Amino acid sequence: MKRLTGTLVVVLALAFAAPAFGGGLNLSGPHFNLNIIGVTDTKTQLKLDGHTIFVALGTKDGLPTRSNIWLTPGLFDVCDGNAFDQAYDCSGNAISGKTGAVFQLPCDTNITTFDGCTDANGNLLPFTANYTVWVRALGQPGGSAKMTLCIQDPNDPTQQFCNTGNNVVGTNILTAHKNKTFTNVTSQLTVIHNVCFNDGGTVLCEDVSLFADGLQGFVWEYDNNGLKLTQMRFYIQN
Repeated sequence: MKRLTGTLVVVLALAFAAPAFGGGLNLSGPHFNLNIIGVTDTKTQLKLDGHTIFVALGTKDGLPTRSNIWLTPGLFDVCDGNAFDQAYDCSGNAISGKTGAVFQLPCDTNITTFDGCTDANGNLLPFTANYTVWVRALGQPGGSAKMTLCIQDPNDPTQQFCNTGNNVVGTNILTAHKNKTFTNVTSQLTVIHNVCFNDGGTVLCEDVSLFADGLQGFVWEYDNNGLKLTQMRFYIQN
């Protein structure tokens, strides 16, 4: 298994294309809907309809509130829709040391850097799909949020590697009534870019896809500043 050793670096602007917007596109076909709802009151339910996650609403005074949405491999499903307390997997088991919601999704073979999905023992995971991820912000004008994909450092679980810069789903996308159309954020939310690891004594840097090499601790950090609804769609490709 690859061992992460370095820190993420800022990716050169020329290395990645600008976000693709869904305005005028016919987003149709098989897909999974996920609603991320910002609320001021903490929730107690573990799971409602399998398509909803409740996160902290945050404020509109420049002081965002962060909620964690932990990611686990499997068929699309909300295992734990409550981001306010202990995190539970889709079998109802508490995930040790984790607070937040839990979302289950397949390994994504759509990305160009896909390098396989394995468990901690190196066995291939059966849950793969070719899909794209789209988001848009709804709700009252003025609310905004930011979503960042991170992973725990396998050498030190107290540390994280996170996407930065253009590889974060920022407020340019998640601001209510700023862009009502869907934006393609597959790259930002299914790939951690330019991670450095030790491969037999040689430090190499590459993009790491969800659940690659048995790595664990993938999470969407959701920083909310008054956004009441983020709508997500996961489109299965032929």
